[in-house]
Amino acid sequence: MTRPFANLRVLDLTTTIAGPYCARLLADGGADVIKIESPEHDTMRSRPPLRAGASTFYGQLNAGKRGLVLDLKRPEAVAIVRRLVETADVLVENFRPGVMARFGLDYDTLRVLNPRLIYTAISGFGQTGPSAGLPAYAPAIHAASGFDLAHMAQQPGRETPDNCGIYIADVLSGTYAYAATTTALLHRASTGQGQLVDVSMLESMLTLPLTEVQTAQFPQPPSGRPLFCPVATATGYIMPTIASERSFQNLARAAGRPDWITDPRFARYADRRANWHLMFEEIELWSRTLTSEACMAALTEAGVPCSAYRTVAEALADPQLAHRGALAEVHDAGGSFHAVNPPYRLSETSIAIAPFAAAPGQHSREILHEAGYSEPEIAALIASAAVQAA
Repeated sequence: MTRPFANLRVLDLTTTIAGPYCARLLADGGADVIKIESPEHDTMRSRPPLRAGASTFYGQLNAGKRGLVLDLKRPEAVAIVRRLVETADVLVENFRPGVMARFGLDYDTLRVLNPRLIYTAISGFGQTGPSAGLPAYAPAIHAASGFDLAHMAQQPGRETPDNCGIYIADVLSGTYAYAATTTALLHRASTGQGQLVDVSMLESMLTLPLTEVQTAQFPQPPSGRPLFCPVATATGYIMPTIASERSFQNLARAAGRPDWITDPRFARYADRRANWHLMFEEIELWSRTLTSEACMAALTEAGVPCSAYRTVAEALADPQLAHRGALAEVHDAGGSFHAVNPPYRLSETSIAIAPFAAAPGQHSREILHEAGYSEPEIAALIASAAVQAA
């Protein structure tokens, strides 16, 4: 099968999560991604799980990339990036706005060297505007976007803001950056013109709370929006989602309570909405008499969307994921681990995470040779500490 980005050269000057994830998705499609790290290396290399000093957290974000270490505080290192830009298709960076300009590696400077360059910049608040220069990490963006308080409002009785330990803003903005980059590549294919791709983590997060964005403009009565709730069983909890008339009626029949269908408290969606907590109390009178497995079997047979609550480890063991090839084995200096492939499949095109994660500077010499540097020049660059090689 073909690799859609097999002829693309990507320069990845990113750290942590959002930028590396965007560039890794390009590598999954076959792009030659050159990961350019500082001598201090990407901070994610120190994040657990660690085996023999190699981080699987780092590896899942950077699999398939070749490694080059440059000290951009040295003009010789900046000159190397500029030379690489001349033949690159994409550059991805997630520094705070203004940092790349201080290195002389901003879009307006590099577009002169390569007018076809797609320059993807990911930042907390965008490249321009009153907040552009502020530092940003995902937890701060979660709070700034309203996401945390919106989630808190969905949890009756909670007194402090929600505290999400999963870096949603990073993965989301990295995914949007990937989509925007491929859009810019499509534009370049027809026009020959590169462009700046400006991705804001704040704006990325605002695409998630669909209802809340509208109710913020058009406030609703205090009754609020009903939430699908965990339902207790004899052995745990399940999540039934009754989002349509059919699913509600099917659940009523599965629970042996067809009377709910004509019960004035539940018969119409407006009735159920007004009596939402009562409806779930009625459902639990049934579900608590059965194990989670028995509830799931009854609801699944009736066509009601539902799931038991699982740990991530339990989810990873799902035979459906094995059937889909959702996990791939990646090798690094610490051995091997599994990482998640992109969640889509193309019938004629191969998209998959590469089976390796490079050590710092593992490909420094190779990349510099390809860029036209001689062996004595490379040795001098390494001796000056402008370049670090594994």
